[in-house]
Amino acid sequence: MAITHTDPRPPRAAIAVAGPGHEIDRVAREADALGIGRVVVAETAYDPFVQLAHAAATAPRIELATGVAIAFARTPMTLAYAAWSLQEASGGRAVVGLGSQIQPHIERRFGMPWGRPAARMRDFILATRAIFAAWQEGGRLAYRGEFYEHRLMTPMFAPAPLTGGPPPLLLAGVGPRMCAVAGEVADGLVAHPFGTPEFLREQVLPGVRAARATSEAAGEAWTQRPFEVDAGVLIATGETPAEIAAATTALRERIAFYASTPAYVGVLARHGHTAIQPELHSLSMRGKWAEMGRLIDDDLLHAVGVVGDPSSVAAEVMRRYGSIADRVTLFDSAPVVSSAALRAVAEIGGGGAA
Repeated sequence: MAITHTDPRPPRAAIAVAGPGHEIDRVAREADALGIGRVVVAETAYDPFVQLAHAAATAPRIELATGVAIAFARTPMTLAYAAWSLQEASGGRAVVGLGSQIQPHIERRFGMPWGRPAARMRDFILATRAIFAAWQEGGRLAYRGEFYEHRLMTPMFAPAPLTGGPPPLLLAGVGPRMCAVAGEVADGLVAHPFGTPEFLREQVLPGVRAARATSEAAGEAWTQRPFEVDAGVLIATGETPAEIAAATTALRERIAFYASTPAYVGVLARHGHTAIQPELHSLSMRGKWAEMGRLIDDDLLHAVGVVGDPSSVAAEVMRRYGSIADRVTLFDSAPVVSSAALRAVAEIGGGGAA
């Protein structure tokens, strides 16, 4: 199957949110009322599966996605139980976005092993699929991989099959190896919001397409779902010029935070801004976030982010990503998701799963 957006309709849109449970509930409820098809919850200071399961009751129609849940903070079995429970609690509206995080967090925050993250992630997803299959189809669990082994499942510990089947597994990727894993074994790619359409089109999607084609040619059809390309987009919006100005300042600081990280230097290189990365990294080590934001000039600001009132943001996002993404997930730069950001998502087109 081709990994490209050829549908003449605009890409579907989602809203990203993080924070305590009441904020997740509020955004999910408001998004549901606006006809937005998906809310995406990152794993930061709370468990996204618990938050989304709670939101399922307050927002009865919207898809509930992790964006992302940290795979390596779990085992495939613990991830499978959480994902299955969310799918059951939501009546089949779960979408599981997975990410690797970085080595210091996995080893020093979560106390879990690290090494060869792309190969480990491939094994993680295949192990999770094997667990899903055992639960849904009632077969024997006998997965042996390079990093994970799951060979015990008794009826007491196997959840009931799901009417709509297991949730899709999307994978976040930045580097070429992880993006290739997404193309090979996942149901979709979650493109990082610190990105541009040029970077996505030229340096991400070709590798994803190649990996998918190789997997299909080998007869390794891990999933029958259409592959989804979900592009994260950083936005600064508001209902008044003052609100947009404040959001733009916050967006500069967020771009600076990402740009200070060596893993994202490829985006800077594509747009000729690698020279600022060492200085941003140095400032980040000293917690100089406001100073970092002031280093983000208008050229980089508008290459990475989209700024304006809700209608302008919606139109620009569609112009940039309409031909390359199946879905766009908007990340509001305001401290909490604003009504303006929700309106921008709704204007793009909030439909859920195709």
